[in-house]
Amino acid sequence: MASSDIRFYFDPVCPFAWMTSRWVRMVAGQRDYTVEWRFISLRLLNSHIDYDAHFPVGYEAGHTAGLRLLRVAARTRNEHGLEAVARLYEQLGTHIFDLREDDSDGGHRGTVEFLAPILTEIGLPAELAGALEDASLDPVIQAETDEALSLTGKDVGTPIIHFDPPEGVAFFGPVISRLPEAEDAGELWDHVVGLARFPGFAELKRSLRERPQLRSFGVDVGEAGRQEDWHGGSRRTKK
Repeated sequence: MASSDIRFYFDPVCPFAWMTSRWVRMVAGQRDYTVEWRFISLRLLNSHIDYDAHFPVGYEAGHTAGLRLLRVAARTRNEHGLEAVARLYEQLGTHIFDLREDDSDGGHRGTVEFLAPILTEIGLPAELAGALEDASLDPVIQAETDEALSLTGKDVGTPIIHFDPPEGVAFFGPVISRLPEAEDAGELWDHVVGLARFPGFAELKRSLRERPQLRSFGVDVGEAGRQEDWHGGSRRTKK
């Protein structure tokens, strides 16, 4: 099997991975790139950390849900191929981040009740939900998590992108909080890859950022480029 143009390492519960994945899908469509969706688990990355001491309440449940969903993705790949993983991640991200569903309990995303309707929507067997509990798949997820970190170093999160593998450039992120316009997607990609390809490039970072422009964060961007904040079912529009 020929190598893909892009290997995208994702955890399905990471909002920034989801935003970047949507941008990468835009670029792939415009440039005729192929994308292989691979696994990196935030729960496994943080397996040595005391969640209560280092994370806000709810993060451990959310990251554990991500690992459980990656088990399903791993079995899906084994039984139905790479294209099915692409569909599964797209639908998971849509439900988690874009449909304004009740997200008060991040652990709910790792349940059969959450997953079963998604499998039905994309035509995958309901039996795949059994993988949520299948820890025998964790070594595969751990191996791909380790693989991703071997490309970038360990002080990173999700997503990790490997462009033109196996010899091409790899990097963490880019972390973006909003989706670029279609006409800007390719230019943004070229800037990121161009910088990452410079052998002397080390890091570019800033801590000031806006919230991800996703409905799960109470924000929606309307068709006219308006930012709409959702408050208890009502909306306040800001130009």
